[in-house]
Amino acid sequence: MNWFFTEEQQMIIDTAREVAQKKILPVREKYDHEGIFPWDVVKAMADVDIFGIYIPEEYGGLGYGVLEMCLAIEELSKVCAGISLAFAACVLGTFPILLFGSDEQKKKYLPDIAAGKRLAAFGLTEASAGSDALAMKTTAKLEGDYYILNGTKQWISNGENAEIYSVIVKTNPKRGARGLSAFIVEKGTEGFSFGKHEDKMGIRASSTTELIFQDCKIPRENILGKEGIGTIIAINTLNYSRPGVGAQALGIAAGAFEDALNYSRERVQFGQAISSFQAIQHMLANMATEIEAARALLYATARTVDAGEKRFAKEAAMTKLYCSDVAMRVTVDALQIMGGYGYMREYPMEKRMRDAKITQIYEGANQVQRNEIALQLIKSTAKS
Repeated sequence: MNWFFTEEQQMIIDTAREVAQKKILPVREKYDHEGIFPWDVVKAMADVDIFGIYIPEEYGGLGYGVLEMCLAIEELSKVCAGISLAFAACVLGTFPILLFGSDEQKKKYLPDIAAGKRLAAFGLTEASAGSDALAMKTTAKLEGDYYILNGTKQWISNGENAEIYSVIVKTNPKRGARGLSAFIVEKGTEGFSFGKHEDKMGIRASSTTELIFQDCKIPRENILGKEGIGTIIAINTLNYSRPGVGAQALGIAAGAFEDALNYSRERVQFGQAISSFQAIQHMLANMATEIEAARALLYATARTVDAGEKRFAKEAAMTKLYCSDVAMRVTVDALQIMGGYGYMREYPMEKRMRDAKITQIYEGANQVQRNEIALQLIKSTAKS
């Protein structure tokens, strides 16, 4: 389909595609098998300003929006979602600063992030607090000019490789949702360390670790906004970042489809290419249709956000939900088309399936997305 991209948007697509083909493709298998963080690819992305796509020009970025960010993530994820997550997870960690940071905080942190000099990460999840963020146990207590953080965050993408962390903690446990606050924590701060490096099923080139805070002293000026708005910051951050997860999932699906389509043309059985069999044709037709539908939803949502609409939680949830479900269905069918070859680690298809699964889980499991969509539907119906 023709999405009528501007010259700048097409340039972003072409640039991300070139990085994916020249820098990611040669190393994706090795990095996936060995769980290597892609510092060389991070540098390559930084060299072409990918990290600054969505950051305003006044803070060192290119000044584009969520759509352009999603276009880059989609192209990178067509080749390797794990490696592309170095960028996508940085986006997640940056949005709290971008949305709620003071001008001083933005000037201090955003230029380095935009330049790819320092990666960001987002600390919300804990062992007992996944979908139920209010169950978190990490706390911050104000003592003079510092907040003292204690607790552990779990399953943090970019893990120990980031240097700037947006962390949600409890500052007033008695106030429930109004008792959470958000802080910027820098790597190297005394009392801040990392736990084990998680051994994951998929996205293995992305580092995932615990963030451990033991009497960690954070300057008072590192609070984002003010005390008590941590829940608002977390919700808004996820609303802005969920299209990015949709883009990652869409990239996985599109890459899997392209591989399956090419394979079906080349694989000969019973004297003819398997693409001539109706059973295969129907699978390909379904896959292509779902990918185009997912892309339409993603781009429409991203353009809605960039247009300045204030309420898009429902659309963001729909995008994350649908694109990730499509990624799972497409990778399963693509692997089926490739048969035994798809199942072998020698080929990228089994990796795509492993990578696809996490998109249904992180930044809000898809069951939670359905809850959010239903809630927004019911609220809008009641108002009308």
